[in-house]
Amino acid sequence: MTRLEQPAPDYVPAHGLLEGRTVVVTAAAGAGIGAAVSRRVLEEGARAVVLSDTHERRLAEAHEELGAEFGRDRVAAVPCDVTREEDVESLLDAAEPFGGVDVMVNNAGLGGTVSVLDMADEQWSRVLDISLTGTMRCVRAAGRRMVARGRGGVIVNNASVVGWRAQEGQAHYAAAKAGVMALTRCAAMDMAPFGIRVNAVSPSLAMHPFLAKVTTDELLEELTNKEAFGRAAQPWEVANVMVFLASDYSSYLTGEVVAVSSQHP
Repeated sequence: MTRLEQPAPDYVPAHGLLEGRTVVVTAAAGAGIGAAVSRRVLEEGARAVVLSDTHERRLAEAHEELGAEFGRDRVAAVPCDVTREEDVESLLDAAEPFGGVDVMVNNAGLGGTVSVLDMADEQWSRVLDISLTGTMRCVRAAGRRMVARGRGGVIVNNASVVGWRAQEGQAHYAAAKAGVMALTRCAAMDMAPFGIRVNAVSPSLAMHPFLAKVTTDELLEELTNKEAFGRAAQPWEVANVMVFLASDYSSYLTGEVVAVSSQHP
């Protein structure tokens, strides 16, 4: 059955949920979830946001745009490849002039479509290294700094519904995202004694230009038809849930994976 597309809601106004906090966001350039959450945290009153991405031109553009709109003293940008521990440490160093990281948003990930029958070791390893091990590197580095500082903190990871659900050609990505979910639950237990919360979002389909570029029209139509609202999420709709998890409104949530999805079975 083809589902009738429901209109996206109006953009939700800010409520000052992150006032005074320094937020670090990976994969923050471009037009996807990372870019949306970077804007949203500034709207919600964050002291500063530190953007990172591997695409330096897009990162510089995001830095310039957000700095012009929200104040250049509230936005920093550092190129970061999450497969390199030294890059992750440099990224977190950039948060120190703003008082150190209070909220770490781990959005970096890599997908792709290939049957497990045709998958090369290199394809598997690359997706796992960025999407899972890269997330672990950021969780570990941010967690260590939060523990040393002694005032708690929040970590929000980006998983995916394919960590729960089967999808053809997604064995590497699904395994990585299922791993992010398990990492989230276990890291939450490790960090709870230090007042650090660790949660994740699990989006189904969030539409942005890069996704449209790397995905066939046929697959996008198939995935969209599985959504109860007959449309993909706007990236800012996912970002809103990330902000909720970063805020005091979720003060008793840790180790949780929140599905941001209207997808029916």
